[in-house]
Amino acid sequence: MTAHITGIGVVSPLGLSREEHWKALLDGCSGLGPTRSFDSTRYDNPISGEVPHFSQEELPSRLLPATDRMTQMSLVAAAGAFDDSGIDRDQVDPLDIGVMTASTAGGYAFGQKELQNLWSKGPKYVSTHQSYAWFYAVNTGQISIRHGCQGHSGVIVADDAGGLDAIATAARRLARGNRVMLTGSVDSTMCPWGRVAHTSTGHLSKSADPRTAYLPFDERAGGWVNGEGGAHLVLRSESDDRYASVLGHGATVDDPRAEPGTGLVQAIRLALDAARLRARDIGVVFADAAGTRQADRAEAAALAEVFGRNSVPVTAPKAATGRMGCGTASLDVATAVLALRDQTIPPTVNVEADASLGINLCTVAAPHRITHALVLARGIGGFNSALIVGA
Repeated sequence: MTAHITGIGVVSPLGLSREEHWKALLDGCSGLGPTRSFDSTRYDNPISGEVPHFSQEELPSRLLPATDRMTQMSLVAAAGAFDDSGIDRDQVDPLDIGVMTASTAGGYAFGQKELQNLWSKGPKYVSTHQSYAWFYAVNTGQISIRHGCQGHSGVIVADDAGGLDAIATAARRLARGNRVMLTGSVDSTMCPWGRVAHTSTGHLSKSADPRTAYLPFDERAGGWVNGEGGAHLVLRSESDDRYASVLGHGATVDDPRAEPGTGLVQAIRLALDAARLRARDIGVVFADAAGTRQADRAEAAALAEVFGRNSVPVTAPKAATGRMGCGTASLDVATAVLALRDQTIPPTVNVEADASLGINLCTVAAPHRITHALVLARGIGGFNSALIVGA
């Protein structure tokens, strides 16, 4: 399923471009802080990973009242990926360019605003744009319209794991006719409705200190932080050494009767088989890093089963951004590609690794020889996904 990554566009709590995000990550910066998008004082989860200084100036003014913040960020990241790829779209048949994104909740903040209008004022005060602005496929649709993409397109819904599944699906489309695919995901649920939905899982951190709010693989771990952002990638079928290639993918759904982590082990082995690689070929693992003791132990046990205890280097850059729904895994893929490019493993900030977990967690940026990187993602409902990228 080899597909070549030729363009990267990033919008994250650490920066509004690929290099800005990467530099801040290597410098050990954190994008976590008190929630600014809405008044979070009524909730037990006051810390968020929000995209700072996001400007809507790059977008047509007519789009702004018709789109959620999530979609606006997705459009900016998509434009960045297309520009970075160097593709002259005038030289490519629009029917050969597709869009495959992932979604977890659609335009949540837009939906909350319009439902409030419905409840407080009545149906005639609900925007006609509501019909699609909160729909799961809205980012795919808006990107396709703005860039004239008419090839096979779609959206994947698999909670946080969807970011990897979308990239893998896009790679498969290249083998079935499309020449170019815009893929990945950008997500945001920064509104009271979104915060309540995440709080209901019981896994959101209650810490009011950004330095201790999200500590995956740490004895102090007490849950994860809600973030926003993500990344879009341009995949091409033609050989291009611009960045890296998507080599293998595996996806499973947990069997509730099996031991925790079993489905993740299966997903990793499926990805290795698809890439025709062995465990020892992986130079770094970008962990899902759920940030709860039970989920972290299950992931650490899965890594130990495949790679051995304290063996392959493991990192969780999302400790600096929070978990952004399906945008998290796509951003991890973009970050893994940059790690391959610069032969450097980014750090897991603020974390003191729990030695009992038996994982080789990187807490400072470190030069390392990397030929292949494994990115993992898990979603509520038992979704597991594993994706391998290689130089």
